[in-house]
Amino acid sequence: MKHPDEFTEKQRKAAAIAAVVIFLALSAAVGWFVGRPMLRFVSEPEKFRLWVDAHGAWGRLAYMGMVILQVIVAIIPGEPLEIGGGYAFGAFWGTALCLIAAAAGSMLVFLFVRRFGMKVAEVFFPQEKLQKLKFLHASRKRDFLFLLIFAAPGTPKDMLCYFAGLTDMKPGVWALISSLGRIPSVITSTIGGDALGTKNYWFAIGVFAVTLLLSAVGLLLYNYICKKHASAP
Repeated sequence: MKHPDEFTEKQRKAAAIAAVVIFLALSAAVGWFVGRPMLRFVSEPEKFRLWVDAHGAWGRLAYMGMVILQVIVAIIPGEPLEIGGGYAFGAFWGTALCLIAAAAGSMLVFLFVRRFGMKVAEVFFPQEKLQKLKFLHASRKRDFLFLLIFAAPGTPKDMLCYFAGLTDMKPGVWALISSLGRIPSVITSTIGGDALGTKNYWFAIGVFAVTLLLSAVGLLLYNYICKKHASAP
């Protein structure tokens, strides 16, 4: 058996391409066969809460696994899971479980992209969208900008997870950014889900209306920062 140092550059490239192809196939399969049924399940919050209550600690671990899967398979939307977590576990535990799992998923994505490069990120995001973030490579305020963009509701956090792995950011810094940066958007979703669970419907409507407004502002901020740096000399 060859020592890893004995593999040729051609063999290394072939192995990397094979890994990306397998990742793409698995992501597509998981998104289709697991992601769709999972979201249908979570979109029925009363059934989801009953299932969680019936499974105790395993229900909480299963929920965290769903969140990790959603971060990795970026085509699965995260908001239904966040709202479902608030409904099933309450605002505090829904937020805590969601943040821990999302941070774990973000780190897995970061490390995988760090190992295999752009081709992994392009599985889910067109290169032109990733290029909009290229200013983060060179910016002296990169880490601050990452946190600012990541913390704003409505910004493409899944894409930022994949892009972060393309930079030379230290894993510890990324763990901090991806944990703190998710707090605002996760809290608003889980509080809204908790309000639905306690049948406080007017409060839930108010929370989701504010969330929608903040998401619109966050998206405008994201586009402004990208355009500002794209036009910079």
